[in-house]
Amino acid sequence: MAKRSASGSAPGMAVWLGLALVVILTDQLTKTLIIGAFELGDTRPVTSFFNLVRWHNTGAAFSFLAGASGWQRWFFVGLGLVASAFIIWMIRSHPGEKLFCFAVSMIMGGALGNVIDRLIHGYVVDFLQFRFSILEPLFHGGFFPSFNVADSAITLGAVCLILDEILRVRRSR
Repeated sequence: MAKRSASGSAPGMAVWLGLALVVILTDQLTKTLIIGAFELGDTRPVTSFFNLVRWHNTGAAFSFLAGASGWQRWFFVGLGLVASAFIIWMIRSHPGEKLFCFAVSMIMGGALGNVIDRLIHGYVVDFLQFRFSILEPLFHGGFFPSFNVADSAITLGAVCLILDEILRVRRSR
């Protein structure tokens, strides 16, 4: 990835690590509240399309590898730690790219939030559940797989990373 010029001064590494820490703390706080208030499998409807639930995911996104024999826990812990080290290197290499650094900081915060779950519990605690009838052909009952704050941060980071690349390509024309 080529370095790009940035307008204004670049936030320091502490800002991006601080953002990741806010994601981690928010993620862990919300999971702790769910663990304290819900038993595994409990569901509390909030609206007609949104529930708070308690679900444990031993796999990755959409329960990928959840049925494996346990090795996936350490694989995903290692992957999260390696990805975080790579993200820190990328932030150091592109300090002036604010959207890029925001995106990868969100991804790192989410990844480490889920790594903490895997280390403490052996699974990731998910608690946000949405239901949309349009999803019924893809997901049983139209329920999108449950997720958490860390997953939301990873998703936001990925969207921002895509947006950053689109903007970079447009600027290079």
